[in-house]
Amino acid sequence: MISMKMKKLFAGLLACAMMASLAACNGNTESTSGDLPEIGVCIYKYDDNFMTYTRQAMETAAEGKAVLNMNDSANDQAKQNDQVDTLINKGVKALVINLVDPEAAPTIAEKAKAANIPLVFINKEYPDGTDKIDYDNCVYVGTRSEESGIIQGELIASAWEANKADWDKNGDGKIQYVMLKGEEGHPDAEARTTYSISTLNDKGIETIELGLQSATWDSALANNLMETWLGKFGDEIEMVIANNDGMAMGAIEALKVAGYFGDDGKYMPVFGVDALPEALDLINAGEMAGTVLNDPLGQGGAAVDLAVNYANGKEVLADTDWTLDDTKAVRVPYVGITLDNMDVAKTAYGLN
Repeated sequence: MISMKMKKLFAGLLACAMMASLAACNGNTESTSGDLPEIGVCIYKYDDNFMTYTRQAMETAAEGKAVLNMNDSANDQAKQNDQVDTLINKGVKALVINLVDPEAAPTIAEKAKAANIPLVFINKEYPDGTDKIDYDNCVYVGTRSEESGIIQGELIASAWEANKADWDKNGDGKIQYVMLKGEEGHPDAEARTTYSISTLNDKGIETIELGLQSATWDSALANNLMETWLGKFGDEIEMVIANNDGMAMGAIEALKVAGYFGDDGKYMPVFGVDALPEALDLINAGEMAGTVLNDPLGQGGAAVDLAVNYANGKEVLADTDWTLDDTKAVRVPYVGITLDNMDVAKTAYGLN
């Protein structure tokens, strides 16, 4: 009996043999990737939850279209600058850069422009707008930062009104919350922090901030902060709001240690952003109240589509459904996610 694993191996070997045979018939013995343009990619750090999925989406989108030279900038802008120099010297046909520091965008663009290499920024946007960067062959792929905060605020408002009797511990009609903020100065972190609360207030829901601190998108730092807040505020905390799911998950682990989400029914509503598969599991388990889909397939796919067009000398939007706004940006929309519509997020992550 041949195992399924062996069957897959045989099938793969047969496919390789057929491809080699076809290449020989055509007088071409070079590898398939030899005819594809090379695109240099820098990711601000590989161990970021969301960018891990975005990176995987880029690799999938590039199959048969381009060879990606992928680099981990390890959250170090100076290192990323050196990586860009190396990629330029290697002669890549286009660059896709997930900045460590959004303020470094003009520096990276200046390097690319001097080498006449087109440039796509992804996920971290220059605060002044990509249209303010002095390079025609430069675009941005990402989101509208304020949209995620607004949608998160709307999710919270809807859930609060439906569960106020249980969630309003002191009965004052106000949300006593702690906020886990992303990287200081990051456009998404600033917008999510501001707009989530302003949206609640605009809907007539009063809020009281017990704690707000940056955990720089990091689960472990968020876990430590949540432990500190639980020790300081205890049952005064009625809600945890996080700028991303990674920090939300770190907070949930601290809450579990403190006795939440156990058999006694002790509960804390936690909201995040990204709709990571791990967060969807927590929503399904009743340990997370909601999140906002930050579409990695959309962002990764769009960045590759545009970079491939650039690399092949085509108009940047050729043969795509993407559009550029007046700031030279492709905007991938956010979607609020709860238990009722998790299939939307699962589809975005290729889980269906």
